[in-house]
Amino acid sequence: MLTVGVDLAAEAARTAVAWLDWQAGRARLDRVVVRADDDLVVEAVLGAGKAGLDCPLGWPDRFVDFVSAHRAGHVRVPEGLAGRVWRRDLALRVTDQVVHEQTGLTPLSVSADRIGHATMRCAGLLAELARRGRTVDRRGGGAVVEVYPAACLKRWELPYRGYKRAADLAALGRLVDRLLEAAPWLDLGGYEQVCRASDDATDAVVCALAARAAALGLVTVPTADQAGAAGTEGWIALPTTPLDRLVTAG
Repeated sequence: MLTVGVDLAAEAARTAVAWLDWQAGRARLDRVVVRADDDLVVEAVLGAGKAGLDCPLGWPDRFVDFVSAHRAGHVRVPEGLAGRVWRRDLALRVTDQVVHEQTGLTPLSVSADRIGHATMRCAGLLAELARRGRTVDRRGGGAVVEVYPAACLKRWELPYRGYKRAADLAALGRLVDRLLEAAPWLDLGGYEQVCRASDDATDAVVCALAARAAALGLVTVPTADQAGAAGTEGWIALPTTPLDRLVTAG
């Protein structure tokens, strides 16, 4: 199996793609590309058995309804609700709230934070994948699955904070050390130094690991009550097993 991880940003400059080849109880990092453009991302996903994208796959349904109502001049604030409570369902998707309940982490709001720019790019990529014949299921059942590196790392009992950006290279190095200790079957090959120098590259590797978990069915899936929203808003697949299961289950 080949899994791909995409740490997707609004522009290529902060986007990284990682390819993991899984064979006989081992995983080898075959390639990492930083500054990845749209064509490279699409081709990577097309060639993968499963791809994990670190980016919201949609907007909150209630936010979409709110914007449509505002355009028509028909916004009505629910009676008896404080502003923050009312705005929570506009700012956070169902999956964001589930991730917070299960991990204590709150994903960035796609409707109220700058990550919305990345999601606009992602929407175009998903449309292109569909045009190229790949099944796109925002619940994670198709070519791509939405993943959240920080939550994956926390669930795998690895450092999940404080390793971002150039000022935190020492922390990033410690994360790579811990990851290799926890997963001795993971071979970063000639790309280990790239991962130690770029948190985007490391996050892309984590996304590829999470894609493997999704391919094996070792992640959370929406309940019947959550499935409708997940189909339009997207669904963050959280690992449900220890890291070693990625090789022993396959």
